[in-house]
Amino acid sequence: MEFRHLRYFQALAREGSFTRAAAALHIAQPPLSRQIRQLEEELGVSLVERGTRGLKLTEAGRFFYEQSLQLSARLDEIVVGTRRLGAHAARWFGIGFVPSTLSGFVPELIRHLRQADARVEVGLSEMTTLPQIEALKSGRIDLGIGRIPFDDPAIERRVLMDEPLVAVLPLQHRLAARKRLTVAELAEQPFVLYPARPRPNYGDHVMGLFRAAGHQPVVVQEANELQTALGLVAAGLGLTVVPASVQRSLRADLLSLPIAAGPPHDENAFPEGSRHKARGVGALPSFTSPVILSWRRGDASPFLAQAIAAAEQLARAPGLRRRRGK
Repeated sequence: MEFRHLRYFQALAREGSFTRAAAALHIAQPPLSRQIRQLEEELGVSLVERGTRGLKLTEAGRFFYEQSLQLSARLDEIVVGTRRLGAHAARWFGIGFVPSTLSGFVPELIRHLRQADARVEVGLSEMTTLPQIEALKSGRIDLGIGRIPFDDPAIERRVLMDEPLVAVLPLQHRLAARKRLTVAELAEQPFVLYPARPRPNYGDHVMGLFRAAGHQPVVVQEANELQTALGLVAAGLGLTVVPASVQRSLRADLLSLPIAAGPPHDENAFPEGSRHKARGVGALPSFTSPVILSWRRGDASPFLAQAIAAAEQLARAPGLRRRRGK
């Protein structure tokens, strides 16, 4: 499939006629018909119903048309951004982030950076911590916001905060009336773990916390996405553990409870690569998850320095701490 197939099909869907679409595209009608047939053969479905009263899109054709418009719009944005960068009118600054951080200070950070310098294009990529490291080293992003500590000589890291973790359970769960759950009580329940991959990840960190407290929960389901895990909890498959900031975006049929956890007594329980070896962090005293900035060692970009300073300030903001504490 080539981009011209999308362009020809979009013209046909928009004009509602092979004749009018060919005229709009400045081509003859037979080549247009061949291109549409090639597209249908590649997709394995009919996109257009041809009849004596004209043509109309099939259900598959309507879906393909709407989705292709979104793809074309995104491509147009990429073209404009590429031309601006090529003309040195803007600089690209890429940020990789784990989804759970969007419930905390990260949206405020993104808003701040997008408005900070008109000469800088801020690009966003959702990715877990391990892919962030590779993206930083390859230059695809300039700043990573993750949750799992890794030692890499090419990467600088800074822990912004240790965020409390909370248990999430359905409103109708028998433990829903409790004010808090102990680690032992939580470990006795069926557990929904996320993400399933890539490893090591936040899920490994959570399992390490359980093991350090002397418990091993029974994982009944794994999910790759936070919202998928929450949906499975709502469906009654089990409980899960999320950063406290996620409480603000929980669905109405779920509730969260604090976790009563003491200091870990087994430091070897944490999986390799997920121990707190980053500067200023030791063994976890309770059920918490760090929020960590990562960037290429030796990157002296002024905009990067501005982004790091803004992230530190927002992470310490009293208003953010009050919201997380609710």
